[in-house]
Amino acid sequence: MPTCDNCHNKWNWKQTIKRTTTLDPAMICPYCGEKQYQTKKSRTKTGFLIMIVLFPLLLQFSFDISVVILLSLFPILAVIFCVYIHFSLN
Repeated sequence: MPTCDNCHNKWNWKQTIKRTTTLDPAMICPYCGEKQYQTKKSRTKTGFLIMIVLFPLLLQFSFDISVVILLSLFPILAVIFCVYIHFSLN
């Protein structure tokens, strides 16, 4: 989990996801209110996750795959997302 550079409190999972899914590059610490910024490594991991999420949409537009097949990809994407969260927040 991310730790605030100012107050050294660890953010919980919900706070982390909420802060990293916004378009604003600055994340405000929920404990002390100071601005925090993602590291380059964290931004790279987030970009990778976005590509994984958008991949089924690209498949749909490129190959005209049925909705049933796309919906079957969601459990796989959920597992990938969980693994991503586990490794990126440790």
